[in-house]
Amino acid sequence: MITCYFEDSDQPTKLRHVVVDTLVVKADKILLVKRGDDTLLEAGKWALPGGYLERDETAAEAATRETLEETGYQVKVEELFRLIDNPKRRGEDRQNVALVYLATPIKKVGQQDGEISRVEWFKLDALPPAEKIAFDHAETLNLYRRHLIKPLKLPLIGWPKIVK
Repeated sequence: MITCYFEDSDQPTKLRHVVVDTLVVKADKILLVKRGDDTLLEAGKWALPGGYLERDETAAEAATRETLEETGYQVKVEELFRLIDNPKRRGEDRQNVALVYLATPIKKVGQQDGEISRVEWFKLDALPPAEKIAFDHAETLNLYRRHLIKPLKLPLIGWPKIVK
């Protein structure tokens, strides 16, 4: 949470962070990162590349930047897949608002940063088990697989019920 003061008040208020996550898709595979830094939430779990939106950048720019930093891949952001804004469902203490983008890889130009221990392409029918996937990313991956079978109207807003 961010503590700040508005111009018309001397009382502190709590604001939520905005994060971006990226579904990097190549044919029937998706790019995941393993969170390696022990100081991170959900360390040791697989996740979509992503992170915090920084000042003076668009959400799509943040998705591109975070994917490059965490995977070494340049990507082309295609469209917004999902907006997650329910403060009680992200599985974390920060109540982040998440924007999840679909992207295609352009090329690998670098290595992952120090927060990430592994970068791996997974077949969509052979993902790690949900308990080894960070935050709400397993749900997002399930929604994406469902979208491939029967396209959903994008972007998805909130927490649609998953049909398994």
